[in-house]
Amino acid sequence: MSFSAEVKQEVAQKVMEGNDARAELSALIQMTSSLSFSSRGMTILVTVENAAVARTIYRLTKNRYGGEISLFVKRKMNLRKNRVYGLRILSGAPIILTDLGIYSNRGLLPKPLKKIVETDNNARAYLAGAFLASGSINPPEKTSYHMEITAASQEHADFLIELLARFHIKAKSIERRGKIIVYVKAAEKIADFLRIIEADAHLLAFENVRISRDFTNSITRLNNIDVANEVKTQAAAEKQLADIQMIEEDHKYDSLDQRLKDVIQLRKEHPDSSLNELAEILEQKTGKPVSKSGMKHRFVKIHETAVRGHRDEQE
Repeated sequence: MSFSAEVKQEVAQKVMEGNDARAELSALIQMTSSLSFSSRGMTILVTVENAAVARTIYRLTKNRYGGEISLFVKRKMNLRKNRVYGLRILSGAPIILTDLGIYSNRGLLPKPLKKIVETDNNARAYLAGAFLASGSINPPEKTSYHMEITAASQEHADFLIELLARFHIKAKSIERRGKIIVYVKAAEKIADFLRIIEADAHLLAFENVRISRDFTNSITRLNNIDVANEVKTQAAAEKQLADIQMIEEDHKYDSLDQRLKDVIQLRKEHPDSSLNELAEILEQKTGKPVSKSGMKHRFVKIHETAVRGHRDEQE
């Protein structure tokens, strides 16, 4: 079972009541159903690929409205052969749709009325229903964090984005294969979404993997920085030793200031040490504090002496 399917199974087990149940069902019906008309009147046809979601729609509809509901299961004609779970709500369709805030005397509405998501709890319930209907989340083991919900229309997508913004979750929409997708890519915001829809167990699993990966990445970055610094230190030390060799070959060592002689001797004794380490060693020997910049300045003087001596030798 995929991570998304597991999240849906957990969310579907939450029992909503009152207006929260209405908000959840409003999203589910709008995003999974179509209308048909016959001699019996208007019928709501619901089709989903997740059995837990189908059970949730049946329970919510039956508890709130009663009425006649027929169930069916069929297998899709493709290689994966997924099952499709369907419900036919055969009575009271106009009353149900009106109560859910998605139908009026003008017909079906592109988004629910404001009363459906009046409170934050209503809004959370609606988002839970929207995710059950057409949501997905990349498993936390993947390196790319991604959560999305397929909206019923662009106006409905804008509604979902506004609803998510109530909980400080920034979402965007994009058209993909003729469908409008609302998506979130920030890992911490996906975690917030899981918290909002009360997928507590999978929120914990998501956060455990995310924090572990972030910690590992941080350690890797620190190691990479250490390696890079080590490479820079070694390269600088090799250049300094080359300068020292040039000075000695050109017989310029005896004419140097004692401070530069001390640094040359220190570098020869500690060919792999950084400037900070050399400064600490020199301070321990002399009792006088030396900064990294001071040590660097001395090596600049040594380099200038080496280059000048080499130039004089060539001339």
